Amino acid sequence: MRHNIAGKSLGRSSGHRRAMYRNLVTSLLRQEKIVTTEAKAKEVRSMAEKMITLGKKSGLSSYRQALTFIMDKKVTEKVFSELGPRYQERSGGYTRITKLEARLGDNAPMVQLELVK
Repeated sequence: MRHNIAGKSLGRSSGHRRAMYRNLVTSLLRQEKIVTTEAKAKEVRSMAEKMITLGKKSGLSSYRQALTFIMDKKVTEKVFSELGPRYQERSGGYTRITKLEARLGDNAPMVQLELVK
């Protein structure tokens, strides 16, 4: 039984899963739009929104917390200089998931995860 276990394991070890989430969040914040599977997008959405919320706070502590998760320093600077001020008036819901066609190889449900303008 899976009592009190949050999140999906996605068939990966914990280290691999954390690295994958960090890579996906970094790519999303860099390019503002990624195509991935539905399960990965649903897991990554909350992490990306937490990083943008840290960017809205714009303090040294918030900056260091974001650096521990985001893989690229330039992307972290973008979060604090562009994305944080862009969403200053918005209280949440910075991402949008749009369904696409299933992947040809294994028929996995694909989605586009993007930042709301």
